[in-house]
Amino acid sequence: MPTPKNTICLWYDKDAEAAARFYADTFPDSEVTAVHHAPGDYPSGHQGDVLTVEFTVFGLPCLGLNGGPHFQQTEAFSFQIATDDQEETDRYWNAIVGNGGQESACGWCKDKWGVSWQITPRTLTEALTAGGAEAQRAFAAMMEMQKIDVAQIDAARRG
Repeated sequence: MPTPKNTICLWYDKDAEAAARFYADTFPDSEVTAVHHAPGDYPSGHQGDVLTVEFTVFGLPCLGLNGGPHFQQTEAFSFQIATDDQEETDRYWNAIVGNGGQESACGWCKDKWGVSWQITPRTLTEALTAGGAEAQRAFAAMMEMQKIDVAQIDAARRG
């Protein structure tokens, strides 16, 4: 398979392979496609250590780089996962938070490697793009939540 033109590169301290395998086990259309070992020593590792991991998340090509502790993940980057219902929202949220992750606000959470995720039900996105009073009500409801409650968003949409 040819290398994609555009790949998201995620910097990990040393657990890129564990993270990629978790994503592959958690999300459909996700897999680990290659693991590459360092051909020599480098500032944060040794020859033979896992250096990079090629993987996909929902079909999106990614590269995990075991670059050491020099750079940390921030909310400036996140995966946004569109969900169809509360069951799917709960499944992904609980997988991330329940595996050493951390809850945040407005549908955001972090996995145990510090990568941010937005678990966003489609009904919320639809409400926000509708604009007007519907968007204002849905937005106000969202601002009070950590994990998004689909029923509460739907109720806010209706007024």
